[in-house]
Amino acid sequence: MSIYLLADDVFDFPSANLANKDGLLAIGGDLSPERLIIAYSSGIFPWYSEGEPILWWSLDPRMVMKPTEMKVTKSLRRTIDSNKYSCSFDTNFDKVIEMCANVERKDQDGTWISEDMIAAYKELHRLGFAHSVETYCDNELIGGLYGVSIGSIFCGESMFHTKTDASKVALYNLCEFLIHNNFDIIDVQQDTPHFRRMGAYTIPRKDFLKLLKTYVKHPSLVGNWGDGSASWKEVVISE
Repeated sequence: MSIYLLADDVFDFPSANLANKDGLLAIGGDLSPERLIIAYSSGIFPWYSEGEPILWWSLDPRMVMKPTEMKVTKSLRRTIDSNKYSCSFDTNFDKVIEMCANVERKDQDGTWISEDMIAAYKELHRLGFAHSVETYCDNELIGGLYGVSIGSIFCGESMFHTKTDASKVALYNLCEFLIHNNFDIIDVQQDTPHFRRMGAYTIPRKDFLKLLKTYVKHPSLVGNWGDGSASWKEVVISE
């Protein structure tokens, strides 16, 4: 299949079903809030390395997780119940995304979270569509995650930890929040053993896109999730 070249002044994407066998759909465009919101609403996300053009992906199969089905191991449950870690929402988005970009990871050389990506998601956060969960221990940020929320779907982007289970505690608190607010699903994007162990599973892309079309029509919880200022809004997505 062809790789589509995006125009700088046109935000529309080709159908995600037209992505090649690796999931690559398009190249180019920009990381403006308008384009990112349309992308996530269409089952598409940016993923590229520093120095590369912007690459847009829609993987098949797609990994997802229902907030109600996160698997909590006995050891994780002990950590949660110990209350040695505390979690917050949207109190330190900038630091979370910077830590996700810079923390050292096994079997990973460098990061795909470029300075342009960081700036773009900070702007999405300012507009109330990107959110973070922070995990603290003794007032030190030791873990967290961030992603994009549209309708009743949360699209996870990245997570980090510097102490055992800190990112899992963030995910647990995210799931509890999403359940309370009637979210349907978390888009995990890529199939990884780590998320499979926590309850994620894969579905065919065509099935994911069918579900997504319904989920993004629901009102979006826009604004800061931590200070009570977020409100439900209808987000009109151009098709």
